[in-house]
Amino acid sequence: MERTAKPAVLTRWRMSLAARVRAYFLAGVLVTAPIGITVYLAWLVVDYVDDVVSRLLPAAYNPKTYLPFAVPGLGLVVAFVVVTLIGAFAAGYAGRLLLRLSEAILARTPFLRGIYGATKQLFETILSQKSTAFREVVLVEFPRADMWSVGFVTGAHLDAVQATRSGALVGVFVPTTPVPTAGYLVYLPPQQMVRLDMSVEDGLKLVISGGIVVPPRVPPGPVQPERT
Repeated sequence: MERTAKPAVLTRWRMSLAARVRAYFLAGVLVTAPIGITVYLAWLVVDYVDDVVSRLLPAAYNPKTYLPFAVPGLGLVVAFVVVTLIGAFAAGYAGRLLLRLSEAILARTPFLRGIYGATKQLFETILSQKSTAFREVVLVEFPRADMWSVGFVTGAHLDAVQATRSGALVGVFVPTTPVPTAGYLVYLPPQQMVRLDMSVEDGLKLVISGGIVVPPRVPPGPVQPERT
């Protein structure tokens, strides 16, 4: 009996140890993976900006000329200072005059005027504090009825689209998973949207993770929209 009991106790002890090691390993992955990926992506951005800026800096002002190693983050500091100085210059009279002249030239260039106009409008919309673009998370029936997709309200209306309908239409961007930069732009009546009680950041986390990362506060289930 004693010989039989000892192997059983030893087996249970080994199984318990293996379970604890597995739990500790998974806990370590949950801790280190997000931190490691975040640090790695941040380092890629810093390294890319440093590499670009170091090529533009004159040798007399480049620390690589005097030091045996590169100074990490120098490119970000230089880029921040340059962009700030450009903004300060553009706020003055001479800067506004030069900006209007540049925009007039670009407006007369067939190919560049489309790129510049779209890019400028995009940044003005995103950076504007009064803009409602990407400030609201909604559910829409897409790509078919009774199939719900997470979307972001991008605009109140579009005249060219609004002219085809008598009722109001709202632009909604439906991103794809796990790359939210790609997706579909749909226009639908406001009553066919279900507004979610979550921030845009939580909505992006939900899309990128494929539904794995849910917001801390789970909103109530969607209400069937009114059919028109």
